Amino acid sequence: MAIEWNASLSVGIEEIDNQHKELFRQINELIHACHQGRGVEAVGEVLSFLDSYIRLHFRTEENLMLKYDFPEFQAHRLQHQEFMANLAEVRRRFSEEGPGVHIVVITNRILAGWLNTHIRRSDKIFGAHVESLKKAQ
Repeated sequence: MAIEWNASLSVGIEEIDNQHKELFRQINELIHACHQGRGVEAVGEVLSFLDSYIRLHFRTEENLMLKYDFPEFQAHRLQHQEFMANLAEVRRRFSEEGPGVHIVVITNRILAGWLNTHIRRSDKIFGAHVESLKKAQ
């Protein structure tokens, strides 16, 4: 089942929202590939994409957090580091065990589950912080 982007996922910062949309697009590519029986082949591509794109995305978020003096920066950054550790573990398993249904399932769970939860619980707090600063100006 594809995961849909909707307004409830917007953090109110266009650059971050656009990056989140791209991450969702990639997740949906993987889900679509799985439904077509191509999920195993698609995992390697998605993992490679994520390895580079997620670094760019986290760097973007963290730079904005520093710019706006976000008080929860360190905790948020730890969440990013945890995701990177999980992604490294999936990549390790993929390289050691090769493509398999278990990697497709793990990748899908990490991508969809973590991203959705992280946006709703953490990124939206940062977006609200930025919005409150803008209103105060």
